[in-house]
Amino acid sequence: MILPDSSQMRAIDRCAIDHFGIPGIVLMENAGLGTVLLIESLFGPLRRVCIPIFIGPGNNGGDGLVIARHLMQREANPVLVYLVEPGRLKGDSGINQRIIETFELPALVCTDSSSVPETLAALRELEYRLGPAGLYVDAIFGTGLCRPIDGHFLDMIGEINALSSARTIPIIAVDTPSGLDSDTGSVLGCCINAHTTATYGYAKLGQMMAPSRRYTGTLKIIDIGIPAAVADHVPVAALSIDPSVCRDRVKRLDRSPDSHKGSYGHLLVVGGSAGKTGAAILAGRGALRSGCGLISLCCPRALNVIYETSVTEAMTLPLASETTFEKDDLEAILGHADGKHGVVLGPGIGQHPSTADLVVELYNHLELPMVVDADALNIIAAHRRLLRPPPGARILTPHPGEMARLIDRTVSEVQADRIDAARTCFERFGSSDHETVVILKGAATVIAETDRVWINTTGNPAMASGGMGDVLSGIIGSLLCQGLSPVDAAVSSVFLHGYCGDLLLQSHGIGFSASELADRLGEALNDVVTAG
Repeated sequence: MILPDSSQMRAIDRCAIDHFGIPGIVLMENAGLGTVLLIESLFGPLRRVCIPIFIGPGNNGGDGLVIARHLMQREANPVLVYLVEPGRLKGDSGINQRIIETFELPALVCTDSSSVPETLAALRELEYRLGPAGLYVDAIFGTGLCRPIDGHFLDMIGEINALSSARTIPIIAVDTPSGLDSDTGSVLGCCINAHTTATYGYAKLGQMMAPSRRYTGTLKIIDIGIPAAVADHVPVAALSIDPSVCRDRVKRLDRSPDSHKGSYGHLLVVGGSAGKTGAAILAGRGALRSGCGLISLCCPRALNVIYETSVTEAMTLPLASETTFEKDDLEAILGHADGKHGVVLGPGIGQHPSTADLVVELYNHLELPMVVDADALNIIAAHRRLLRPPPGARILTPHPGEMARLIDRTVSEVQADRIDAARTCFERFGSSDHETVVILKGAATVIAETDRVWINTTGNPAMASGGMGDVLSGIIGSLLCQGLSPVDAAVSSVFLHGYCGDLLLQSHGIGFSASELADRLGEALNDVVTAG
């Protein structure tokens, strides 16, 4: 599913109106009716339910007026709370305002901060007559908001949230919660805390980002009649990773009856050091559980027994170094890479100076598709001047801290605009000769590639524990070795990884481990493939 930003959504609406001849007021009517049908599906019959609707200055306010009309037709008791002079509504919103006037619904007008208390007092008086509010409808600001909210809008949104919380009254947000930046998911001063958001046509890019989830509540997409062919006229570079996206890719891994372990690739894992062997072992486990045919773990010699006894199905390749990878291991590793189909570099590898020299050499010279993770990312961030255009595909998998080091920002700056951070990293480390993919891990993982970004839809906070990223790097390496392209391997892996976390949260609750997550990969793959 495409994820338009605010400017792209305006272009989509304009295309539907100008190119396909669908009047804007028809789209508004569909939006309002669709929202009322959603409300009915959530809360049942609305007869005699008092529903205050907070009306803002733009098309969002017009949607709210359509909602009021359809609620009235269902014998509900809508109350209009205008946060703008009704006569100032223009265009399709103005038409709907003139229509709703004829029905003589209860209406209040609040146009400055001083009138907020008296407006709320008047609303309480209306509730004594009509019954207590059953829900609120937020139709104040839509996806076009791009400046911090202030004045009486700020005051009223705070009051709406407080009333909703104190009286357990759900808020339905119209298209997007007022105050949410629809491009980044950040809050523009303040934001409605919605129970459900009825968004129109498509989910918006910012609504899929982690910060927004606490404000959107449950996100429901309302079909308002925008033709699917609009996508051919308005390019949108952001897409969500949903089950169908993953299914289309992992179905290519279907196994022939006469296949064997050599048919499913051979992954080389270069990682681990004294005290950090678990990271490389978890990467191997993730690769094993996601179907890789053969796995070889390069390891410092003194640690070999740990590797051999932890992932018994994998082969180990002890090196001359004792407990930490060193630059002198380069030739041996390059030799071990012969005949492999992909490499995972970095989990638990440490940042010893000799290790750093080795990582830079492997990054610069190894032709295999490479997943670059953990300390390997910290090393290339610190030694950027030594990097050359790599001779093979590279998939970088930073968490926010590693991303901050890669692009010279703070973690807060990375998290404030994760999409821009991923794109910036891609631009900095991308190669014109070989495919580069950047995976910014975390809630709503972002994947940046040459001409688009992907936003993952699986995963949960219970996955915030050690080793999860190591398992992910192993899954990506596994799918690379089984024949998926770097982008397809990245997209499929982050979805499956998060899906396993969702399965475990449902069955175990908080407290599951990275090893347990890896062990659910077969089930996840089966679920995704058979769901289609």
